Amino acid sequence: MNVTNLLKIALRALANNKLRAFLTMLGIIIGVASVITMLAIGQGSKKSIQTQIAEMGSNMIMIHPGAEMRGGVRQDPSAMQTLKLDDFKSLQDETNFLSAVSPNVSSSGQLINGANNYPSSVTGVSPEYLEIRQLSIENGTMFTNADIQSSAKVCVIGKTIVDNLFPDGSDPIGKVIRFNKIPFKVVGVLKSKGYNSMGMDQDDVVLAPYTTVMKRLLAVTYLQGIFASALTEDMTDNATEEITAILRKNHKLKESDDDDFTIRSQQELSTMLNTTTDLMTTLLACIAGISLVVGGIGIMNIMYVSVTERTREIGLRMSVGARGIDILSQFLIEAILISITGGIIGILIGIGASFAVKNIAHWPIYIQSWSVLLSFAVCTITGVFFGWYPAQKASNLDPIDAIRYE
Repeated sequence: MNVTNLLKIALRALANNKLRAFLTMLGIIIGVASVITMLAIGQGSKKSIQTQIAEMGSNMIMIHPGAEMRGGVRQDPSAMQTLKLDDFKSLQDETNFLSAVSPNVSSSGQLINGANNYPSSVTGVSPEYLEIRQLSIENGTMFTNADIQSSAKVCVIGKTIVDNLFPDGSDPIGKVIRFNKIPFKVVGVLKSKGYNSMGMDQDDVVLAPYTTVMKRLLAVTYLQGIFASALTEDMTDNATEEITAILRKNHKLKESDDDDFTIRSQQELSTMLNTTTDLMTTLLACIAGISLVVGGIGIMNIMYVSVTERTREIGLRMSVGARGIDILSQFLIEAILISITGGIIGILIGIGASFAVKNIAHWPIYIQSWSVLLSFAVCTITGVFFGWYPAQKASNLDPIDAIRYE
């Protein structure tokens, strides 16, 4: 018997039991839709994190004072004062793998402009900080190295600060705002970057010369951190090794001494976050994949019922010349049709559910073609795997016993 006739018989059998066929498909539909939706959410989160890290500077390196904390042990306050301006200048002059270096010091307080005030912080940096963090000036200019040398009371502010201190829409350039009673002249406004993937407002920022923050706000001689940028992302490891060697030499550390500073790179952060999101995506996909297994068991159960119901039909067909392979193919085609049809419906529902999540919950999604193909392949294999045994049982029936079956 040719494949066309077998296909017609299988379709006729499914059409005679539409509701049962649909309920059998339901497990496959839910499984495929769940897998596609979960993978889309997981991959969307991963892509969003990668985009945010790229916007922050994928080759950014952060140096903090104090050794890396282990076991939550709190360090002595003096251990958090190990980075000095000499370290910053050494990194500026001696490195071969860094394109930009900037000190980092910060003070929290209240920003005031007339009757408007807003709680925030002023971060002391050098002009190279814009390149490191991939920031750009929308209006006005960045403060200069001359402002750093003179500890000038000037600042560059983000859009959130503008919206809260200048709600009337007036131009902030040239205006004076106060921070903890100290006046700062606004010389520039940063281009808006919005919120990052961790929900932090990247426009809630006030940048000032690091010397101004150190002398006029904090009255300290040490740095809270140093930000740097490797020449390329591939050179991040080389830059990290170079920074370590320079700082250890500056701090006169022996070979047996631990580092009294901690270096973190965006590459390291990206790898860690990608590993976490991959693990979560795999976990979600495995949970959703359980539905496919349940759907496969449903196919096997219904095919067993179908074989039992049609035992006499099988006996009659075998008595007029149908071979075991014909009976096997008929029931296997039925199982595959159920799984493939359920898979196609599941794919459509999965894609629709993914966009519903994006539009309603505003979660990032990313549907990859391999996830759709994988889901379809798995549901097809599920149909063959779980449909084979009932079909094999049907093909092995004795024709005489089958005809006599009541």
